[in-house]
Amino acid sequence: MKNEKKYDKAILAAGCFWGVEDLLKNYEGIIDTRVGYTGGKTPNPTYEQVCYGFTGHAEAIELIYDKEKITYEQILKIFFDIHDFTQINRQGVDIGEQYRSSIFYINEEQKQIAENIISFLKKKGYDVATKLEKAKEFWQAEDYHQKYYEKTGKKSYCHYKRNIFKDE
Repeated sequence: MKNEKKYDKAILAAGCFWGVEDLLKNYEGIIDTRVGYTGGKTPNPTYEQVCYGFTGHAEAIELIYDKEKITYEQILKIFFDIHDFTQINRQGVDIGEQYRSSIFYINEEQKQIAENIISFLKKKGYDVATKLEKAKEFWQAEDYHQKYYEKTGKKSYCHYKRNIFKDE
């Protein structure tokens, strides 16, 4: 990467990683995305292992973003807008710990920003189920999962865009 101080990383889980990636990848300032697994105990898990639910991993997305074009706070607001963060271990028809809503913070600044947004949502009356977890190793998913909807032409079935923060 050219100017590495200009870029930062975010790791988020909001259900099926295909839909999360599809909705986030085209925002201005998002430089790159990759889907994978994190938050669990099994090293270098496969999709099948994660689906069985014994690894403790969540399906997640790792974003590289340009801090001069989009902030971590803006990314988190989009994250909360594209999934049902009130559901525990599920998104729509996808059920299991691997589909949990989690923010994997990389540093204390990210943790504080996430806590502030969660607090804001709770004050608005939302029952936020999103977990804050210290980032662990991110294991990239198999190639066929990367940019899945772009490759297949299919559409997301459990993610949609809301505007929770529009009146803020």
